[in-house]
Amino acid sequence: MLIRENLEELEFQNLSRYATFSRNSKGRDRQEAQCDIRPVFQRDRDRILHSKAFRRLKDKTQVFLAPEGDHYRTRMTHTLEVSQNARTIAKALRLNEDLVEAIALGHDLGHTPFGHAGERVLNKVCPLGFVHSEQSVRTVEVLEKDGQGLNLTWEVRDGIRNHQTSSMPATLEGKIVRISDKIAYIHHDMDDAIRAGILTEADVPKAIGDVIGYRLSDRLDSFIHDIVTNSMDQNDIIMSDEVWQAMKDMREFMFERVYQNPVAKSEEKKAEELIATLYDHYCSHIDKLPAEYLKLINEGTEKERAVCDHISSMSDRFAIAVYEELYIPKSWQVV
Repeated sequence: MLIRENLEELEFQNLSRYATFSRNSKGRDRQEAQCDIRPVFQRDRDRILHSKAFRRLKDKTQVFLAPEGDHYRTRMTHTLEVSQNARTIAKALRLNEDLVEAIALGHDLGHTPFGHAGERVLNKVCPLGFVHSEQSVRTVEVLEKDGQGLNLTWEVRDGIRNHQTSSMPATLEGKIVRISDKIAYIHHDMDDAIRAGILTEADVPKAIGDVIGYRLSDRLDSFIHDIVTNSMDQNDIIMSDEVWQAMKDMREFMFERVYQNPVAKSEEKKAEELIATLYDHYCSHIDKLPAEYLKLINEGTEKERAVCDHISSMSDRFAIAVYEELYIPKSWQVV
């Protein structure tokens, strides 16, 4: 069958000259036979989608800890919204949708329970530091498939590693995910804040609303259209100065009114103490780590890193259950 080869040829015929072509990938760390149907980035997308780390995202906090309602975002729904925004942009610019989707679906695989609160604590208590983007790469390179990793292509791992503001991916597809991540959380965190009664649409400052709109759908539309318009036939992913400034101002507004809001963050201190306690417990009782992490230590991984591997893999619910098992007398637990 020549299905994969035909699909690769279609990329050359239809995609922009600035796209990352599947047949030109820098490859995988471990050589393996090509799939006869799927190009490499589509195959990576599938591996991420079927991974245990991806499934755990459904029970990891985005912004609001233990919200009362089914419609608040989780780390998984955030990931799916990043993917959708990124694919819309990539399709319009004739870039590689498979690569964009793989990076988007994998970008938060290493995120901690309880959102950025968990990340901050591990970075503080672990002498080796902790950054979720690096942990996401570690997840796909080392931790998945019982220590074998997913053996993803270089381009996907580069996009995952460099999706945060402080870094820059090597491909345009990675740059799309990097900016789509920001667009997604600005959009959906505002929506969740409105749902929680913390904000209303009327709270959006006029200087921002006049540029990108006063409604959620208008702002999302403004961001995506501006990126597509300014990046068309360019070897870069860019926004107009006016919309870029409005996005930065909106992000700052969200930090002031939501991300540092005492109502939205009322449970974070408890979550931080829980994560710190679990870290101290496992560092002091290293033999209590699951066998897969003890194996990593025996192979040379620092014990602190293995403890972070274990804790960051936990869902919110599992982290709470472990804490209760360790520290709450059973007669006190609510049945």
